[in-house]
Amino acid sequence: MQKILLSLIAFVLPLANFAQTTDQRIAKAMNSGDWFALDSIYHAAPKDSIMPFLEVYSRALIGNRLNRPDISIPAFGELMNTYSSELDLSNLLNASVMLSMDLSKVGNNAKAAEVVATTLDATRQYLDSAAIAGMQHYIDLYTALAEYTPYSVSFTAPEGSIPFKIVPVGKIEKEAFLMQLDKSTINGKSATITFDTGAGINIISDSLARHYDLTPINARHTVAGIGKRQGQLAIAKELAIGNIIIRDVPFLIIDLSLDNEEANKYTDCFNIILGSELMLRLNDLTIDFTNRCITVPSVAPTRSGVAANMYFSPQMNLITTGEIHNKKMQICIDTGDASYGSLNGAFFKDYKDYVLANAQAETIRMAGIGGVKISECYRLPNLSATIGDAHTVIPHITVNPDTSPLAPDYECNLGLKSLMLFGKIRFNMIDFTVTAYPPATSMLVSSKQTPPTIRLKHEKKPSFLQSLGLVTLSVANGLLNANAPSPPDL
Repeated sequence: MQKILLSLIAFVLPLANFAQTTDQRIAKAMNSGDWFALDSIYHAAPKDSIMPFLEVYSRALIGNRLNRPDISIPAFGELMNTYSSELDLSNLLNASVMLSMDLSKVGNNAKAAEVVATTLDATRQYLDSAAIAGMQHYIDLYTALAEYTPYSVSFTAPEGSIPFKIVPVGKIEKEAFLMQLDKSTINGKSATITFDTGAGINIISDSLARHYDLTPINARHTVAGIGKRQGQLAIAKELAIGNIIIRDVPFLIIDLSLDNEEANKYTDCFNIILGSELMLRLNDLTIDFTNRCITVPSVAPTRSGVAANMYFSPQMNLITTGEIHNKKMQICIDTGDASYGSLNGAFFKDYKDYVLANAQAETIRMAGIGGVKISECYRLPNLSATIGDAHTVIPHITVNPDTSPLAPDYECNLGLKSLMLFGKIRFNMIDFTVTAYPPATSMLVSSKQTPPTIRLKHEKKPSFLQSLGLVTLSVANGLLNANAPSPPDL
């Protein structure tokens, strides 16, 4: 194993010409990463019609991808207690990583560290140094976080209110914009913070970490963008955004500077970033682009039972199913993308003739963590877009003939300028739904749990998974490889 990756089991089952069984439909949903279909199939099917292993694993993946740790935590525990002897080594490691991530979400970092440590102790003799280091990363991370109470949220008013500004970035002719939070402080000192729904982790520069007196902790992260860089974790004792106070906020200290003067004009705007990890702890937030304010109810909503239309990508991006140019696709909602956004090679392949006939070819340079990437792309005008049941027309969007350099796991990265075409966008992090609203007028733009018992097979005969024709689909780990900021073309 070259490194520890968060893996999902993909099922390769023969599809006959007759109606598929429930197990086959579940396997197909897992193979395609269609968590909405998996959720729907699982809840519609009689439980005795599902293979026991698939029944448990479905619950685990649904809970992990759709932010339902109350479902995934017991399911992963059952999976590892009951089926650990039948799991491939890599799947066993990754199940423990996913379980630890969900335990951390509910604030049980000590148990998260214990789960990973238990798995590592049971498998160490079969792992190379890179795999051991990857598992040790999680142990260090959760052990360090266990000394704090991350994301303790309090309100100074009945409803949270976070004012923000839309500020220009880069060259004037590019008409690029970012969201910057007003009235923000870190440890009592005024701070200029970029709000980036496309960032899986909070980020701060080294100089500002010192300025705001952040407390380093014994944990590191590798953050991925165009390239990769490793940074040190640190804790801000108090973060104030609007009338909301959040205590013990983790930040990744990382150097965003590049050997490119023009690129640094963009990355300088990302010296402090708050991302989707904070959104999880706020539970329910509405971005009002008309009034330039994010509102957060002080009392979290309860789960209503409506079907989720949003899920976490491997990099902890928020992905929803929507439509661009009447094509259904997975869309990343990314306020950290200062442009209208981009479409990847799948769209270009399906609409090549349309793109070539209507788009303007151009070369763009994109800045991100680790460097600058030059791409030959197309600027396609006037595309219809639908997210959260609301519709708009995007004046123009970039089409990449190949997979987008900053969005390999989804088909469309919808940037801030496109999102501003909607009046409001609500993120219900409990139901895991996103709802968009048209503008009134046209706009610019549990701590007592015991760790699972690990029973590892030593014989070389095919595992239970292999006997079913199962393979492992590896995807990047959200905590280890959080997405980098994605500014527009330079």
